[in-house]
Amino acid sequence: MTISPARKLITRLQTIFLLVCVSTMTMQTSLAQSCAAKSGNKITPVIELYTSEGCSSCPPADKWLSTFKNLHQLDASAPVVQSFHVDYWNYIGWTDRYASPAHTVRQRQISAWQNSNTIYTPQVVLNGRDLRTWNRWNEPPAIANVAIAMQQEVGNVFSAQVQAPSSMMWSAYWTVTEDGHSSKVQAGENSGELLKHDFVVRQYQLAGDRTGNSKLILQTGNKDMAHPRRINLVIFHPQTGKTLQALSLNCS
Repeated sequence: MTISPARKLITRLQTIFLLVCVSTMTMQTSLAQSCAAKSGNKITPVIELYTSEGCSSCPPADKWLSTFKNLHQLDASAPVVQSFHVDYWNYIGWTDRYASPAHTVRQRQISAWQNSNTIYTPQVVLNGRDLRTWNRWNEPPAIANVAIAMQQEVGNVFSAQVQAPSSMMWSAYWTVTEDGHSSKVQAGENSGELLKHDFVVRQYQLAGDRTGNSKLILQTGNKDMAHPRRINLVIFHPQTGKTLQALSLNCS
């Protein structure tokens, strides 16, 4: 049987198409698998800043937090850093577009864990505890009893395998933070100022209470290429808020 030149061409094009598809799928799988991280044997510090664009004393704290970008570039064990914009300053005339009521709820929970009913901005929290002296964040970390292995699955899906003693109760939350945000404030205490923000929490998701080993899944929104982002997971004690382990993943 003689195969016509046209048929040969079609067969060849089909083969090339299949090879391209397989190559693309392999590349996508490889890229997803290559974006992964594991926690170390010590507890990774967690720094939370509670701030607002409506607060005139907050910009110095925002600038201080931005200095951690350099540390992240140099040290893989750098702290998990998060800037939670709260909404209770919005009433004075400027609505902070990064603020969320959920951030305020978390700040109030941290206050309750410390037997206090007071919240304020700017507030720096280290491992679930109020930190008045910011430069004391780098005290020697304790040995961890919890381990995290995190990876990007496909696209905007991330997973984390948490290993903990079978009798240990723990809670967790995810955040997605972004760098390079700014606002030209038009009202309120910072009227006329150009405010710059890094580590801005753009997604905050509770992962519930757990015991022992568990696998957690996060679905994020699409990545904004103009703002580098990090996927963060924080494991904490459900009754005290104390950090048990944390991990940050930066998938470029």
